[in-house]
Amino acid sequence: MTAMPTPWPATARRTSDGSVEIGGVALTELAASGGTPVYVLDELDARERARAYRDAFAAACAEAGTEVDVYYAGKAFLSVAVARWMTAEGLRIDTASLGELTTALRADVAPRDIGLHGNNKSEPEIDLALRSGIGRLVLDSLPEVTRVADAARALGVRAPVMVRVTTGVHAGGHEYISTAHEDQKFGLSLAAPDGGDSPALVAVLAVLERPELELLGLHSHIGSQILDPAGFGVAARAVMGLRAAVARRTGVLVPELDLGGGFGVAYLPGEVPLDPDRAAKEMVSALADAARELGEGDAPLPRLSIEPGRSVIGPAGVTLYTVGTVKPVRTEDGSTRTYVSVDGGMSDNIRPALYGASYHAEIVSRSSTAPAVRCRVVGKHCESGDIVVHDVALPGDVAAGDLLAVAVTGAYGRSMASTYNLVPRPGVVAVAGGVATPIVRRESVADLLALDLG
Repeated sequence: MTAMPTPWPATARRTSDGSVEIGGVALTELAASGGTPVYVLDELDARERARAYRDAFAAACAEAGTEVDVYYAGKAFLSVAVARWMTAEGLRIDTASLGELTTALRADVAPRDIGLHGNNKSEPEIDLALRSGIGRLVLDSLPEVTRVADAARALGVRAPVMVRVTTGVHAGGHEYISTAHEDQKFGLSLAAPDGGDSPALVAVLAVLERPELELLGLHSHIGSQILDPAGFGVAARAVMGLRAAVARRTGVLVPELDLGGGFGVAYLPGEVPLDPDRAAKEMVSALADAARELGEGDAPLPRLSIEPGRSVIGPAGVTLYTVGTVKPVRTEDGSTRTYVSVDGGMSDNIRPALYGASYHAEIVSRSSTAPAVRCRVVGKHCESGDIVVHDVALPGDVAAGDLLAVAVTGAYGRSMASTYNLVPRPGVVAVAGGVATPIVRRESVADLLALDLG
């Protein structure tokens, strides 16, 4: 039995007959018993990644004389089971909708360990958050300051809030750019008009004027799939500057700073993910440097919080498909590309169609000595853009009935899945210690028809 390298989950092993098991469970057995497509989550891998962030940032913050909270970003993928895994490993839960918030509460996550994001929070979301006593609401606009304060006053509670700011730093998938990227829906700009206060400072001052609100801190999120932590350092300095401006204006030293998530992972063989230890050291060092530069050397550093999601759950998951039609196609340059169709597609992984995202796939039900051929893995939907893996080398004898797994689909697979073409969404199975446990049930056509009132 041979361990499989990055980007496969930690417990993935290829056996002597060429088939693959994860968490001690043979993927051939999973397919035979439950069908495909199916999302498979390596519980041990997910837990280990959660601990890696917890421990790396706790150590770096302790050395700098401050503390940290690690929030698992539920948007990557959230279920009751996953929420329980994360909290068992010492993480809190970040939510961004009524469904995510309700899921975290159903998982018995302590309300104080839950945060709520969103640029357009609904009244039911705000009401549930305040009634439940969650640990923080991240305010995204000036009108939201008033909305949340009014809701808190009506309920007779005090709402713990953070203010999300736009730092002008954008990162993810390319070198960070420390110029203005204000044309987006999230946050309040740090850029001040001539002779005026920045929208971010105006919002913070508005929070401090409302006794129904408790200002916990400032929040920044600079992008996704970030492989170089330098951008976080630039953002940290920018937010620390706002913190200093608030202190000068009001005497209030904002106690916490959240630098968001977006920690990158390896999607393809040979890629190198962002290391949690490196990220922790560089981000905390940037905070300390900014404090010194601002003349706050004697003041305590703010408490730090971060929000990894993809980097915790993404590499722990694979999507298992059954191959159907295999079709060689002549390309414009005269070469041949083999189109390998599977029984899922853009409905269970929209990222290749939406973002041009790259993935890696392998045949996991057998070995082969056939020479590799250039392949494109495609789905069964009525779209020419229904591509799962744009380019991958697969054995030239790939055929109908083979099982094919796509790596690093634990994040944004199920959570962004649709029922396009009325194809039911796959279920999610957790594997650990030789046991497969369904944690999200597979949809059926009957489920889809149950919603149809025609």
